Amino acid sequence: MDIDTPKGAKDFPPEQKIPRQEIISKLIKIFETFGFSPLDTPVLERFDVLSAKYAGGAEILKETFKLKDQGDRDLALRYDLTVPLSRFLAMNPNLRLPFKRYQVGEVFRDGPIKAGRLRQFTQSDVDVVGAKTMLADAECVKIAQAFFKEIDVDVIIEINNRKVLDGVLAGLQVPEDKFIDVILAVDKLKKVDLKEIEKELRQKGIKGKLVDELLRIFSTKGTNAEKVEKLRKIIKTNSGIEGLNEIEQLLSYVDQKSVEFSISLARGLAYYTGTVFEVFLSEKERMKINFTSSLAAGGRYDKMIGLFIGNNKEYPAVGISFGIEPITEVLKQKKQEKETDVKKTVTQVYVIPIKTIKESLKILEQLRNAGINADMDLNERGISKNLDYASALNIPFVIFVGEKELAEKKVKLRDMKTGKEELLTVKDVLSKLK
Repeated sequence: MDIDTPKGAKDFPPEQKIPRQEIISKLIKIFETFGFSPLDTPVLERFDVLSAKYAGGAEILKETFKLKDQGDRDLALRYDLTVPLSRFLAMNPNLRLPFKRYQVGEVFRDGPIKAGRLRQFTQSDVDVVGAKTMLADAECVKIAQAFFKEIDVDVIIEINNRKVLDGVLAGLQVPEDKFIDVILAVDKLKKVDLKEIEKELRQKGIKGKLVDELLRIFSTKGTNAEKVEKLRKIIKTNSGIEGLNEIEQLLSYVDQKSVEFSISLARGLAYYTGTVFEVFLSEKERMKINFTSSLAAGGRYDKMIGLFIGNNKEYPAVGISFGIEPITEVLKQKKQEKETDVKKTVTQVYVIPIKTIKESLKILEQLRNAGINADMDLNERGISKNLDYASALNIPFVIFVGEKELAEKKVKLRDMKTGKEELLTVKDVLSKLK
């Protein structure tokens, strides 16, 4: 038997799981600070729900894990957290709106495997359903700002609006049937050479001076206000003007120091209807570590839920999803931890009994009751083997409980990093470790 994980799935040992768990805990704390409540949905969904007309679309269905239960019913593993949210809303029509929910959970996609892309991965989403105003979009931006400040990562939050994109193209008289082709091309402006984009546009049937004009506008530099002003001279459609007004309104609600109006940004063309945003490392951070992938992304999808449910009720919605994998990688590179600093266990202190098992158990209980993560030798090993064990797991502190120390109503506390030892009462140990 070949003992291995399925292709595209992996184990996370404690030294990898602990930092991921810390990231998720910080995200959840911030979500709840902003008034979002947890929602959990099944990993298994009915296949007809995930394959509904206004769900994920044909491309994502190719990557859906399908299965049957013993009743021959067609089921599938969820590929995102948004379709289950839509299904939940359909099943709970009397839910008070706006509904602010967050969800952290595993999703599955049977797609190609490459660096940073698994077939089972964690999504961390926060969404507002039932709010039309840019206040809801601002909540998403502010959550991103709060989280990345909390983990001390300097980022730029790029924002745009689908209505603005369409308005620019209409203003330049780009044929409507070419809108998607042009948007997909200019979205690569920060990733590939300008000549490559020019070549792609010409191959898509965009001719002459129009290519130059498109690249000039989508490469516009300046402050957020200056970009809006320049676009007001080009965009004439009602929808495009509405998009610019929404951009201005959103910018007025947030701290703009870390927010950039990026005219070429395009995401989720099949379902985003308004605001789109994507979070990247700032230039300052990118100079420290070589990392260019996005850390979070999202947008407004006002039509998707109503179309999915098919009840003609409007469900304006906006959300943002945080990438646990890239965020973990960025923090790992920033810290550049030595082997001795890597957290391999959540244990804060390890109790070593020296022929004092019953007394040590009482001390262990006191530590745990005080909220200190404590463990104890379970194999009655010698001192040197216990110290080797604590050292191998990078446990910060060790407590020796010997008859001599107990006679003085004290224990010996060792700092495993410095080697310093102190003779302390249990009360003093609790105070020091807390």
